[in-house]
Amino acid sequence: MQLRNIAIIAHVDHGKTTLVDSLFRQSGTFRANQAVAERALDSNDLERERGITILAKCTSVTRGDVRINIVDTPGHADFGGEVERILSMVDGVILLVDAAEGPMPQTKFVTQKALALGLRPIVVINKVDRPDARIDAVHEEVFDLFVSLDASDEQLDFPLLYASGREGWAVRDLDDERVDMAPLFDEIIARVPVPAPLRTPGATDRPFAMLATLLDRDPYLGRTLTGRIESGTVTTNMALKVLSRDGKTVEQIRVTKLFSFSGLERVPVERASAGDIIAIAGISKGTVADTLCALEVTEPLDSLPVDPPTLAMTFGPNTSPLAGRQGDKVQSRVIRDRLEQEAESNVAIRVREANEKDAFEVAGRGELQLGVLIETMRREGFELSISRPRVLFRTNPETGAREEPLEEVLIDVDEEFTGVVVEKMTERKAELQTMQPSGAGKTRLVFIAPSRGLIGYHWEFLTDTRGTGVMNRLFHGYGPYRGPIRGRRNGVLISNANGKAVAYALFNLEDRGAIMVDPGDEVYEGMIIGEHSRDNDLEVNPLKAKQLTNIRAAGKDEAVRLTPPRKLSLEEAIAYIADDELVEVTPKSIRLRKRLLDPHERKKAARAAG
Repeated sequence: MQLRNIAIIAHVDHGKTTLVDSLFRQSGTFRANQAVAERALDSNDLERERGITILAKCTSVTRGDVRINIVDTPGHADFGGEVERILSMVDGVILLVDAAEGPMPQTKFVTQKALALGLRPIVVINKVDRPDARIDAVHEEVFDLFVSLDASDEQLDFPLLYASGREGWAVRDLDDERVDMAPLFDEIIARVPVPAPLRTPGATDRPFAMLATLLDRDPYLGRTLTGRIESGTVTTNMALKVLSRDGKTVEQIRVTKLFSFSGLERVPVERASAGDIIAIAGISKGTVADTLCALEVTEPLDSLPVDPPTLAMTFGPNTSPLAGRQGDKVQSRVIRDRLEQEAESNVAIRVREANEKDAFEVAGRGELQLGVLIETMRREGFELSISRPRVLFRTNPETGAREEPLEEVLIDVDEEFTGVVVEKMTERKAELQTMQPSGAGKTRLVFIAPSRGLIGYHWEFLTDTRGTGVMNRLFHGYGPYRGPIRGRRNGVLISNANGKAVAYALFNLEDRGAIMVDPGDEVYEGMIIGEHSRDNDLEVNPLKAKQLTNIRAAGKDEAVRLTPPRKLSLEEAIAYIADDELVEVTPKSIRLRKRLLDPHERKKAARAAG
């Protein structure tokens, strides 16, 4: 059977997972009566809730005598550590673009990696049945994107298809009959070359070698590594060794199980040869970017360098008075083991001991990536205290100057809000690159902004644009340090007592600012219960009940009507806090607190800081 290995590139919510659903159904992967969840590739609860691909996944469909291995790539740049490795084991890519939105920053990020590897994309403009589709304009934008990314003449001569993943059809011309996905299958088979190892003479006869690209854990099989076989053949019970990137032997193993892919499932096989994408079980120490090879091989396969982390935050055990009530994993050693396990399988994350007692500094690509890790851990029963993110500066090796990470920020906003967005971004040391109308009364703004200036801005951005603005970010590179940036404008309301919040007290505190807790919520001394309307912190008593007397007066017994509290999501809470504050994360609650709960300790620390 012939082989084709492809990856699918798409921005968040451009319909990639729905399109793959249609390919599955029309290739006979699912039985006619088989119950299949919508967006079958989004197997993770967080992926379904957020509508994004977080974990790369290998799948396979069969078309005639051709087996097509499809690798689903994450759509967000924060998970780019996955993307770079995945593209090294495929021979072609499908670039999926929304017919209304066009190519977006994350599309640009992954496409840049693919073009640099010499892959020739098949472009699919999806959702062409949208009423606001801009098909011709999007085609031009894709071409311009390729030109800006230094695509070769062969890459610029890309095949173009129009599709509706939800309706299950693709066509080469908009006037063609819209029946099924056959045109896309045909383009993949015709345009994507056979796997690179099969194009190398004698690859099948050489000793076995495979670069580990993805790592998975199975409760029964243990650690499982997935990758493309670069040379030779592997069979079950075969003895192999694992080489690290610098050529050192990590361990010797015996292949206990060998898996190929069929649809969404891993299927046990006895033998696999060069070019195929497989998963190998029986490994105890080998990890991503290691080489699995025959015992006689001495040199590891080249693995791609990964962009460095740009953001770090501190993870520590929950030390609040409410610690241990909702989670069962609260000790620092358990947290450390979990973080080391994450860093092992995700090369874009780094973990080290923090300066604080029992705390760990976790560095990653962005707020979303670290937010997903925290959300995953809280669902596993962990209780954590999380610090405000801080960017990782570097020193230029040639000039010795301090440099900071910069991001390209693409904003689509209604024309009436353009002024306030430009003003706020300028305050955060961003530089406006382009400003042009994008149709339907909207303007597209492109900025280059320091990463630290964007921490906590998204909430403010949604408020300024009445929830209608869309902001996308992409790591741009390092640039000169741009000076101090003013942080959060407002102070916070801090509880000065332990107990349950009282509606009467919260009602009287509403004049002081926005409240963040409900009546009956547990609060403690040092916990943040709201945002002050001024720029200083204010200690308040949310437990103060109404005094009961036998004296009556007009207006004395007014009904208490509370404004709905301002509840922050995990990412919003992490971005909201200041340097002297923490987010308390438990399986059921997200609370904000001061790092030092005792007010006297906070005053001492403020005096010491000058």
